[in-house]
Amino acid sequence: MLRQLVNSRSLQSVGYDPRPGILEIEFTNGSVYQYLDVPETVYQELMAAPSHGTYFREQIRDRYPHRKAG
Repeated sequence: MLRQLVNSRSLQSVGYDPRPGILEIEFTNGSVYQYLDVPETVYQELMAAPSHGTYFREQIRDRYPHRKAG
């Protein structure tokens, strides 16, 4: 999945595949996780958020099932 670099202390890059609703996040420590069944609006809000890390912690981390990628 193609990811975009983001300016964040905790997130390195973010990608999204709208068909299955998979949000892929690479953290600054190099780990990559996929969050499942994420609506496209949540991805758009994450990318527009003034703090990507805060939005992730408050709106995504504990709300969607996830798996480690690769």
